[in-house]
Amino acid sequence: MKLILPAVSAVPFLRAALGLMAGMAGMAASAAPMSTSMPASAPVRHVLLVSVDGLHGSDLANFINAHPSGTLAALVKQGIEYSNAHTVAPADSFPGLLALVTGGTPAVTGVYYDDTYDRKLSPAGSNCRLEGAHVRFNEDVDKPGADGNPTIDPERLPRDPQHDCAPEYPHAYLRVNTVFDAVRDAGGYTAWTDKHPAYELVEGPSGRGVSDLFVPEIGGDYEALKVAIATAPGVTGSLAKTEAYDDMKAQAVVNEIDGLTHDGGKHAPVPNVFGLNLQTVNVAQKLNGYRDAEADLTPGVDGAIEHVDQILGRFVHELDRRNLREQTLIIVTAKHGNGPIDPALLRKIDKRQLSDVIERAAPGALAQLTVDHGALVWLRDPSTAPAIAQALHKNADALGIEEVLSGEALTRRFPSPAVDSRTPDIVVITRDGVIYTKPGDGKLAEHGGFHDDDTSVALMISNPRLAVSAHRLTYPVSTTQVAPTMLVALGLAPGALEAVAKEGTAALPGIKWGMPH
Repeated sequence: MKLILPAVSAVPFLRAALGLMAGMAGMAASAAPMSTSMPASAPVRHVLLVSVDGLHGSDLANFINAHPSGTLAALVKQGIEYSNAHTVAPADSFPGLLALVTGGTPAVTGVYYDDTYDRKLSPAGSNCRLEGAHVRFNEDVDKPGADGNPTIDPERLPRDPQHDCAPEYPHAYLRVNTVFDAVRDAGGYTAWTDKHPAYELVEGPSGRGVSDLFVPEIGGDYEALKVAIATAPGVTGSLAKTEAYDDMKAQAVVNEIDGLTHDGGKHAPVPNVFGLNLQTVNVAQKLNGYRDAEADLTPGVDGAIEHVDQILGRFVHELDRRNLREQTLIIVTAKHGNGPIDPALLRKIDKRQLSDVIERAAPGALAQLTVDHGALVWLRDPSTAPAIAQALHKNADALGIEEVLSGEALTRRFPSPAVDSRTPDIVVITRDGVIYTKPGDGKLAEHGGFHDDDTSVALMISNPRLAVSAHRLTYPVSTTQVAPTMLVALGLAPGALEAVAKEGTAALPGIKWGMPH
């Protein structure tokens, strides 16, 4: 069952939705979960993945030190904390999520951002006579559905000349399968909850990876607006509204733990792989920032993590109540971080300054410019890349540029744009704290770049049966290692993931299982 809710503009609406779903869940909570055909000898039967967008490893450590009796502290006592974990770069939500659920980097997923360019696709609404298309997979591709709730508008999607000029949906854009695909292929049941209809991306190329997908629209980039919290027009302009939005999604997970569909309307197996994305910390970082370069938490960020802690407490309570805690591996991490952490480093530059330099160097060459805590540049004429790169180098001080990747420097990190239709022609790595944005942007932090503040994320796993617990591993790991770890925990071969096979991604280290209690 798949449901998309509208962008939420009022907390009372969310509270009403929560009350309805909680009531429905309560009526059927005692129903026995339906079985699936997953391996019976696996260490666990279920994996619950929670992505707390923006949560750094330092945030997790600082919060636990200040709240030693919280749920996060309790989970770490029954698990392993990877204190030197990093996501892929560029550290945006799409590549960050795909790292977690495919085990791959953009080099194999083919997904660099939610706003990119593909030289082999054709523009939305076209007849496919021209190739080269802006690929936008965010709230901009929404339309009201038949029931008034947002859904994807196929007329706003790029077209695929190789498949009868059909609209290219997000899941079809992904080049490799996901853990959801692998689990369903093994006879399991899956569920996922995220923030835009375009997150049907996790369905994988099969288009059927997620048994129960819930993608309520969170809306636009309202935290960028300089408005009072009380008058914020959208969810992300207000911590209270974002918390209520996250609570609504959390109730969907509680329902799934109770052996129901996300809306509480029907009986369903307890998912073998399920989870959600939480936005409260991400918004708090953008609205409130940090106290200092040491990542000391402001009250807003501390309160946001405390709200996440409470949500995790609900999950643990429900797993305990259903006697599922020992059968469930809980993973808490993040798609990306946010930066700069040091407020003294924040410097905002009008993105038009960047595009103007590109235009002067090669008039008409710019096909797509994607900016945040860095920049990705696609060109209509790749032969102009050297001249543009040189111009960017010459304007490095004015544009806050640390490094310009093109040519050989680019292909050391990514597939060559000459052979891969998705790879940017130029990647701009900014100086730490530099954000390209619109004039008047009010955010104190952003992601999407290559900085440590962007890529350094929290990562911990928890289960009462782990033979090694309350343990912190300090050597580097990648969030791409989460996907094979999930499959191993469920008794499945990690090589079932195409990205894992292509990039040789290993499962997370240090995991040993004890006997059931």
